[in-house]
Amino acid sequence: MKSMNGQQLKTIAITAMLLDHIAWAFLDFQSFWGQLFHIVGRITAPTMSFFIVQGYLHTRSFWKYLTRLLVFAVISHVPYVYFSYGTMHWFSFNVLYTLALGLLAVFCWDKISDLRLRTLAVIGLGILSLPGDWFYIIIIFCLIFFIYRGDFRSQAAAVTYTAVIIVLVQFGGSLAAGDTISEALLSSGFHLGIILSLPLLKLYNGQRGGGRWSHWLFYIFYPAHLLVLSALKQGF
Repeated sequence: MKSMNGQQLKTIAITAMLLDHIAWAFLDFQSFWGQLFHIVGRITAPTMSFFIVQGYLHTRSFWKYLTRLLVFAVISHVPYVYFSYGTMHWFSFNVLYTLALGLLAVFCWDKISDLRLRTLAVIGLGILSLPGDWFYIIIIFCLIFFIYRGDFRSQAAAVTYTAVIIVLVQFGGSLAAGDTISEALLSSGFHLGIILSLPLLKLYNGQRGGGRWSHWLFYIFYPAHLLVLSALKQGF
């Protein structure tokens, strides 16, 4: 039975993101709790990508939707870089930036009929995503959920394959960098948490849920929680 609305699923994704960021800021990456929080945190990217596609399919104005993402990406820039690096970096962009590019990729895939031009547009957006959080993986997720919309089995298979490829690539890269097998497993295996988003998304009942202003929750919470965690991390 599909029993969860969009607001409930977004709240779960936001909570997972918070746990992930708490782990990056305060927990030993290889500890039990560090690994657990990072595994749970992998729920967020595919879930928010799914709702980017839902937003695209139901928005009354694509350009207003895109502008909102980009405006909050700019607002979130300083909180994001200070949380990530403790200092200013101009060419490291937050996940709202990559979600905006994922939305553009969906738009291009939907509106450009010529396959060659469509492919070039998506590749170009993939290159633009490289400085962003989750980079082209967000674009892949968005396209998976758009291309296979209405076919959850194909969506689940494609997301699972993507998660496995991410793990294998990172595992191989860690081994090549001189890590032991156990270190490589710890540095890559937590990405399998991406798959945890699938049973949650299967429960989506197609209803937005929440109140009139609830769709602003993620936009406001994202920079706000980064500011708070940055202050705590750096001891105010």
